[in-house]
Amino acid sequence: MTYFRYKGKNRLGKTLKGKIDAESKREAITLLRQEGTTVFDIHELNSFLYKDIYLGKAIKNRDFVIFLRQFSTLVDAGISLVEATSILEDQTANKQLKNALAKVQDSLEEGIALSEALAEFPKLFPELLVSMINAGEVSGNLDEILENMASYYEKQYQLKQKIVTALTYPMVIGAISVLITIFLLAYIVPIFTSMFISFDQEIPAYTAFILNISDVVQKFWWLLLLLVITAVFVYKYLEQKPHFAYSFDLAKLRIPIFGKFIQKSLLARMTQTLSSLLNSSVPILQAVEITERVINNRVIKKVLKASGQSLEQGESLAAPMQENWVFPKLVTQMIAVGERTGSLDAMLKKVADFYEQDLDEASDKLKSLIEPVMIVFLATVVGAIVMAIVIPMFSLFEGI
Repeated sequence: MTYFRYKGKNRLGKTLKGKIDAESKREAITLLRQEGTTVFDIHELNSFLYKDIYLGKAIKNRDFVIFLRQFSTLVDAGISLVEATSILEDQTANKQLKNALAKVQDSLEEGIALSEALAEFPKLFPELLVSMINAGEVSGNLDEILENMASYYEKQYQLKQKIVTALTYPMVIGAISVLITIFLLAYIVPIFTSMFISFDQEIPAYTAFILNISDVVQKFWWLLLLLVITAVFVYKYLEQKPHFAYSFDLAKLRIPIFGKFIQKSLLARMTQTLSSLLNSSVPILQAVEITERVINNRVIKKVLKASGQSLEQGESLAAPMQENWVFPKLVTQMIAVGERTGSLDAMLKKVADFYEQDLDEASDKLKSLIEPVMIVFLATVVGAIVMAIVIPMFSLFEGI
């Protein structure tokens, strides 16, 4: 459910204000009308405090792809949209998708277009899919569009899995390092601290430093936890500010080793999305606008916006990209050639295929490079604490 803030009047003419939870704005208005409220203004509450919390996505990528392929097969077989939606509603086990399809079916029976009906559920049906279905409705090849979208989201899922696979290992090793370090400082080091004190001998400066850190962890662990939580909330807050959000996205692209990997994945998604839209006869200006909203990096968003403005002025799509370091010459030159030859969608697809293959190789190289580095890092962290305990023990044994 989504929460909406509304303003209206009841049957007695009294002004009402409040919030209501519903699947869509249309449903919210319908519910309020049933209660006798005439709505003047209604808008979705964007704050995460008013959002439903799902453990994971509302629908898994695999289930979403299967849904699109089944929908395509039914439409291609000549089954009406209303009947196809009803069949899919009966078959799906996902609660959110089942409820949405039931309401989409009601909308279709009222004569509302499929794209417009799906647009009421942005959490389940992305804007890109809605735009492509709209193009399919206009051109009359809806089944083909649905099949293409199933392939597109399948590729997007595979692309995401490559990124997750490459980044999971260092994140897991990093988390293990932190947990082991905290365990050693909070439980193991204090045992030896009392032993060192009992022998009343001078402790090396390095060992004293580690013991002081251990003391801080024991006494102020709650403060450290509070700092981590505060840092997360500060990051979430600053992420809403355009200037800071842009800086964060720029920093991600400049991270050594990982930055190049992230850059390639974003370029693969951008070219793949733009190619799919153009191949489905979506006007280029609209295709660029949709792609801009789909990409989740503000650096590339800014360049795409500039490219859209360049097109509006009758200039080249590639021109603003050529001025930004994020877009390699391969991308800008292929786009420029596609514009000149009238085969922009084909050129973009070639670029997307190239970066998908490049990501496969980069993912394997990244994993082979990170594995020994992270093992050395973990050994160094643990070894540093162990050495702080072992060094003074030799002095104690010599004294004994």
